[in-house]
Amino acid sequence: MPDGGKKSGFVALLGRPNVGKSTLLNRLLGARIAIVTDKPQTTRDRIAGILTNEKGQIVFLDSPGIHRPKKALNVYMLKTAGRIAMESDIAVHLADDRSRQAGEEETLVRGIMENIPVPRILAINKSDRMKESEANANLKMMMDTGLYQNGYLISAKTGAGVDEFLSALFGMLPEGPAHYPEEDLTDLPMRFIAKEIVREKLFDALSEELPYSVAVVIEEYREDAEKGLTRIRAEICVERDSQKGMIIGKGGRMLKRIGTEARLELEKMTGERVYLDLFVKVEKDWTRNETILRRLGYD
Repeated sequence: MPDGGKKSGFVALLGRPNVGKSTLLNRLLGARIAIVTDKPQTTRDRIAGILTNEKGQIVFLDSPGIHRPKKALNVYMLKTAGRIAMESDIAVHLADDRSRQAGEEETLVRGIMENIPVPRILAINKSDRMKESEANANLKMMMDTGLYQNGYLISAKTGAGVDEFLSALFGMLPEGPAHYPEEDLTDLPMRFIAKEIVREKLFDALSEELPYSVAVVIEEYREDAEKGLTRIRAEICVERDSQKGMIIGKGGRMLKRIGTEARLELEKMTGERVYLDLFVKVEKDWTRNETILRRLGYD
């Protein structure tokens, strides 16, 4: 099929934890593909979001936040971010209003960016939280490193600057055919999205530290087209018995709340009724155990 002068390519979104990569991805697509919470290190896997319009198609690759790895899970996340960077046609370093004080994590991101053999773009997010003079000073400081071809101030929350940023990306990509059908928003199966939705509701409901000890495995995902029903069985893995009790809650109320919120979200996404069964299992110190990590899908 001729490309008709349309642009096509892959754009990696890289940055520290909690700079707004997933929020930006959802803003660019006009749909909710990546889970978003106020806790850092939410994204653990490669999340692809597909934007197709009259200019062409961009496949955005959302990545785990880049941070100093302390456990086997963190090492997996860092390797995933690095692999995503190498798959891209353009690498975007997404920073935010904390970039001057970020220290080690920002240095890690820049270290990865230095070794990427594709055009590098800087986007400073959360510009709505900065005075104009402060935002421009942040942008100048980071552009002065010489790492980036262009720099932009954006707000994934309000949409400010996002259209200009998107136009610049299309302008830099080569002409070529689309990689995916124009109606696709992601290359991820609903089975994966269901896992992420359950994990998002766990992050939202639980205390500051507990979410990082939680993994979700979809044991069954079965669609019954005749009944317009999707049956999902998900296993929630934690590291200790005490964590299991916290997720289940008194009289099972916490687990019921998480399940209800996840089910309603999945029904909205699929347009069908969803029957969701959640179970909690202890996998001792799974975040430090590479064998268990692989079994849970982090390989």
